[in-house]
Amino acid sequence: MKQNGLIIGLVLVASLISTSMFTVHLTQTAVVLELSKPKKIVTEPGLYFKIPVLQKVRFFSKQLLDNDSPPTELITRDKKNLLIDNFSLYRIIDPLKFLETVRTENGARARLDDIVYSELRVEIGTHDLMDVVTENRNLIMAKVTAESNKKAAEYGIQMADVRIKRVDLPPEIANSIFNRMRTERQRIAMEYRSEGKEESTKIRAQTDKEKTILIAQAYKQEQTIRGEGDGQATKIYADAFSKDPKFYNFIRSMEAYKKSLKTDTTILLSEDSEFLNFLNKNK
Repeated sequence: MKQNGLIIGLVLVASLISTSMFTVHLTQTAVVLELSKPKKIVTEPGLYFKIPVLQKVRFFSKQLLDNDSPPTELITRDKKNLLIDNFSLYRIIDPLKFLETVRTENGARARLDDIVYSELRVEIGTHDLMDVVTENRNLIMAKVTAESNKKAAEYGIQMADVRIKRVDLPPEIANSIFNRMRTERQRIAMEYRSEGKEESTKIRAQTDKEKTILIAQAYKQEQTIRGEGDGQATKIYADAFSKDPKFYNFIRSMEAYKKSLKTDTTILLSEDSEFLNFLNKNK
């Protein structure tokens, strides 16, 4: 019985000791609360003691934390609606003030969303669309970070950086711009087609003109050669006739017979016709 009581006593003592100890890691800061009121802040890593039940410990990270904000629609100076998706990096530099104001990291993120978008709305409202999507964005974000850091200091937070992940147009505006771009591209395509047809017509007209000229020149050359050939043939015939008129008449008559007297040809002539002169001589 005494042994059982001793074991129970040891268990209670061990439980009491374990609940009275807490460890602070290198990446943490601890705030000791006594009856929900801050008692002390522990910034150095190590093993520490607290009063069980009466005191509680809240731990806060010393590391750089991130906050990925939901996209929000903002308006530029030139009245362009943009859908801004941003993220920020921050750290807790005053755990006590942090605990008293926003209490948790979720509460801090909600407050930082308001601060960052408020500064973005002010800063982007003083710039045109081209400034936001070009190299000037770095200057804009540096100013937003500095102004956000001033307001975040009230909550024990230091803003390390604010960056824009993506800049989009709202869906309804994007569709309108897309339709306008498509219409513009169609207009340009029609212009190109019209210019192409016009150029095609010019090329065809020029080709037809050159074709007509070539055909006319070829016909002229053909007639010239034909005329020269006919002239030479006539001269040859004349020379041959002058040398032997009878033989010339004979040859020409034979050629006429060959062309005229075919198996399927019927010619009605008198017997003393000059055309049949050479045929009658054989009788």
